[in-house]
Amino acid sequence: MRRVGSSPFSFPDFSGVTRRLVFLNLGAYFVFLLTQVAFPLTASELFKFFAFNPGLFLHGALWQPITYSFVHLTLFGTLFELLSLWFLAGFLENLHSSSWVSGLYAASVLGTAAAAIYAVSSALGSSLVAIPLYGCFGGIFGLLVAIGLLYGDMEFLLFFTIGIKARYMVAIFALISIAMLFGEQKMYAFAQLGGALAGWLYIRLAPRRGVALGVSEKWYGVRNSYYRWKRRRAARKFEVYMQKQGRTIHLDGRGKQIDDNDKKHWN
Repeated sequence: MRRVGSSPFSFPDFSGVTRRLVFLNLGAYFVFLLTQVAFPLTASELFKFFAFNPGLFLHGALWQPITYSFVHLTLFGTLFELLSLWFLAGFLENLHSSSWVSGLYAASVLGTAAAAIYAVSSALGSSLVAIPLYGCFGGIFGLLVAIGLLYGDMEFLLFFTIGIKARYMVAIFALISIAMLFGEQKMYAFAQLGGALAGWLYIRLAPRRGVALGVSEKWYGVRNSYYRWKRRRAARKFEVYMQKQGRTIHLDGRGKQIDDNDKKHWN
């Protein structure tokens, strides 16, 4: 995979899966905001329903590992997350396929939820204050890890103000999360590190053109192998049938007859 040198700060194109993710998160924020204004009690119930709570998930709330990433409460927090999402996802989408970026983002979001589940259900749970998770911070951290690993020499603006190389920016955010493990928000920090780990695993294990394309290629490969096997099986049956009729013919693996005289194939 090609590397990219340092470049000045600028927002990438707003298109493709980047635009869809930003609009989905922005739309979810305004829906929740309007619900808070018009129906405060309903908004509270919606937050409990869609935010990620490991205890509720283990009791059947199977949608929460996805829906929590679309829950946003504060204006400035949402603005920072969506600007980061636009910049990071847009940068990667300019260099990779949309399916690869969406797969990376989804893997990071799910990895964040999985880390929270592990933290609560393991021995760590006794020292954790279980808090609902919300926001797309896990997906953003996974995107950031991808840039740090693949394009570590690229120079970005930390908090949109301080110029810094990508690999050092990832290290700073990782150290902040590790430091948070010793504070009151250790579950949040552990979950964020889980999103980073999921992003790293996706980069190492997933097909470069995206999981969906890789799965479809495997599926078509298996399907074509099955059809070739059926043709060979039908050819063998036909050869046996023709032998019973007193004729000897030979068919190749594609079902075409082989002429024993000139060794040519014909339909």
